Amino acid sequence: MQSLKEQIKHIVEQRDDALRKVLSIRDIEDLRVLLLGKKGQITALLALMKTLSLEEKKEIGPLIHALKQETENCCDQAKEQLTMHILAAEKAKKEHFDVTAYLPKMGKGHRHPYSFFIEEIQDIFMSMGYEIIDGPEIETESHNFTYLNIPQDHPARDTQDTIWIDRTLGLLMRSQTSTVQVHAMQDKKLPLAVVAPGRVYRQEATDASHDFMFMQCEGLFIAENVSLAHLFGTAQTFLKKLFNKEELDIRIRPGFFPFVEPGVEIDMRCPFCTHGCSVCKKSTWIEVFPGGLVHPNVLTACGIDATKYAGFAFGFGLTRLVMLKYGINDIRLLHSGKVKFLEQF
Repeated sequence: MQSLKEQIKHIVEQRDDALRKVLSIRDIEDLRVLLLGKKGQITALLALMKTLSLEEKKEIGPLIHALKQETENCCDQAKEQLTMHILAAEKAKKEHFDVTAYLPKMGKGHRHPYSFFIEEIQDIFMSMGYEIIDGPEIETESHNFTYLNIPQDHPARDTQDTIWIDRTLGLLMRSQTSTVQVHAMQDKKLPLAVVAPGRVYRQEATDASHDFMFMQCEGLFIAENVSLAHLFGTAQTFLKKLFNKEELDIRIRPGFFPFVEPGVEIDMRCPFCTHGCSVCKKSTWIEVFPGGLVHPNVLTACGIDATKYAGFAFGFGLTRLVMLKYGINDIRLLHSGKVKFLEQF
């Protein structure tokens, strides 16, 4: 008899101590099973009732039944209080939510080499006094060709070279960032020094050095008394800073572009080979910096007095320089989405 009373007292102490320490609804349910389940401690006491005498049953029975009822009530009350506390905490969290305090688990990402490179060339040109500008990628035929002194019968206007959206409306995906120069000459005041990096689109067969979409960067400087010497000095300063070299293996040769006269092309020695490869087309040289003096017809078409002002324009394949700087030998890697490739940057 005394042993059963001690067990009842021990269960009450155990129950109360456990309820003070619960942290979740699951803890309460686990305690309920421990005490009231099929194999629970209180259930075991009830099973012992059949072994007691009539007098013992009259004395112990009410105590065990009271223990069972009280335990059920305590568990229910604890569950209700904890539920209210959880709801109140969630409400407070929503009302005073701090976006910096609850960050989801995030995987480590990698910046694309384009991101590094564009920031770098922008910093270089801004240090030289140039303004960074942008323009639409869907262009008119006039801005992409006519204003740039490109004749109506020029092959670049054909569908095998240009991605046309609507030929009848004269809408196309720009094939060169020179279109941004046209907008700048039409909209900005002189003197003018601007640089425009961005995407361009062409009907190209994809291989190691060509893609239908790639990055270009155009530069334009217009003022009085401008000569090719200013263009060469700008190109030399830019390339030295970009590749962090005082001596560069480059060459300058004549080139023809409808929107400049005279036109030049600046080449760099191929960093991937010594006897020719697919990137340099077996020549050991890579064209990086074509340009020249802005053609008077372009100045006039954009509303600039060609007798008073002159300027130079240059455009380089930003994608090609990315490949040169980071030693990428296949242009397709830049758009492949391969994680192992991006993890290098």
